[in-house]
Formats: sequence, C-alpha cells, structure tokens
Amino acid sequence: MTPEHVLRRPPLVLDQRAREQYVADGFLTVPGYVGTAWLDRLHAVVTAKIEESRALAESDDQFDLAPDHSAEKPNIRRLRKAVDQHPELWAFAQDPLVVDLVADLLGPDLRFHSSKLNFKWSDGGDAVGWHQDIQAWPHTNFGVLTFGVYLDDTGPEQGPLTALPGTHRGTIFDQFDDDGRWTGAVVARDVATLRTDTARELCGPAGTVVLLDCRVVHGSAANFSPRMRPLLLNVYSAADALPITPTPAPTTKTGVLVRGQEPTHVHMEPYPGRLPPRWDQVGYRSIFAAQTTAARPAWVD
Repeated sequence: MTPEHVLRRPPLVLDQRAREQYVADGFLTVPGYVGTAWLDRLHAVVTAKIEESRALAESDDQFDLAPDHSAEKPNIRRLRKAVDQHPELWAFAQDPLVVDLVADLLGPDLRFHSSKLNFKWSDGGDAVGWHQDIQAWPHTNFGVLTFGVYLDDTGPEQGPLTALPGTHRGTIFDQFDDDGRWTGAVVARDVATLRTDTARELCGPAGTVVLLDCRVVHGSAANFSPRMRPLLLNVYSAADALPITPTPAPTTKTGVLVRGQEPTHVHMEPYPGRLPPRWDQVGYRSIFAAQTTAARPAWVD
C-alpha cells in the first residue's frame, strides 16, 4: 500500500490530521497513549532485566552493556531482541493497542520485524548521532516504521528522540566511513547538507508513543539527568514489504504476521541506498556499539 492508499482507509485510532502529519513530517508523537496497566507491566520487565544484568561482566546476545557496567552500578545500553527476552514484551508487541495504531499508518496487514529496549542510562547515557533506520534493514518498499514508547516521563534533559521533519522524502545516506566500515550514522559532510535547525525533540509523559518512518533522519542527545530514559522500540512493516537483506538482530518473531492477512503480491519500490553488511556473517550488536567503534558521529545538541 502507498501512503495515499492508507490515508483513504478509515482510521482506527488516530484522527486524519495526525495521519497526514506523519506522512508530511516522517514522524508522529502520540502523548500518553499507553496506559498505566501496560506501563506497570513493562516497568516490571525493566526492573527484572536490570537485576539480571548484575551477573554479567560483558555484553552478550541479550544485553548490550556500557563499558562501565558493573554489578554494583549497572549500565545497560540496550536489551537486544527484546521480544525474545520476556513474554510480556511479545504480548505488548502484538496487542491491538499497538498494531491498530500502526495500521493507521501502514495499512491493515502488518508484519513484525525487530525489537529492542534502549535504556539511555542516567548521568551520561550515550548520545546517538543522526541516522536513518532503513539502511540497516532494506525492504522492498518503505512501508516500515518504528513504534517507540517512553516508559517514563521524558523531557529535553533525558535525551529524547529528535527528528528532522521531511527528511524521509530526501536522500538515503550511506552510513559507512571512508574506509568502508558500517557506522550506523550519517557522516559529517552529509549532516552539513541537512536543516538541523529544524530538529524537533519528541518529548512526552510516560506512555507517549513516537512513530518514525524508516527513512527519517533522527538521533538523540546524551542523558545527563539523574533519571534513565527507558524506551521500548518495535519495528513493523506492511505485510507486502519484504526484507531484501538479512536482519541485523533477528528475533524468533521476525516476519510473523501480527495483524490482517498475508499478501498475495509484494509491493516493489526502488531502493537507492547502499546495502548494509551481511549481518548473518559479520554479526551485529547495536547502534551504540557501531557508532562508538567509528569516529564520533555528528550530533547537534
């Protein structure tokens, strides 16, 4: 389905103006959308995973840990393949509360792609440089988005997601350095071509949902506040958008139809970007690890 086709369908959750805003900007914030009952369940998962991480000295297939992580002072950057790490996270990912909202933007037939829980730890949680998502997992069309939900109140001081409106209609940037290494970030010379002065901080109270088009340029500043910023991120695609390269962090649920019906045809659009590394051969940990290994990514605080 094209965005025009999607907008012709009656909405389930959003009003029409909000849907049109998403198409125009490449992102949408829905304040306080997830209620207390689900937030309490998700907070319980966060607490359990923090306790579990205390037994680890280094990152593994579940946890991406910051270099200063310790049992006494945990510092988790990311819970990888989140829906595989706790049944509550998969239950949330397929709840009609979630998938009906996504359907208002991608159409009625939806497939689950991937999942992570970013912690953005207090007192220095990592910044994420400007980047686009689609280069890490190209699809046959651009009907792919990220559904993010803030588990706690998130303001400018917590390093919220920040996006550049309209960039989903522009260039698909190469996210490699001059030596051909994947960085997961737009390089400085390309950032210089962007209107970073138009950046919007996507803030809101606990339960706020942020929806990001797979092409929109976005990032986040460091969190120097005394509170961490847990953000659960699930990626969904229109069912007729199929991956054309291996998924960086596949889950046992990757490719599962979570709403609607299986399509009879694939929707094809040209993909002008450079293909990512073969993740099934070289492995993948997180954007934090990629951007840390590379030269410091461009970010405007």
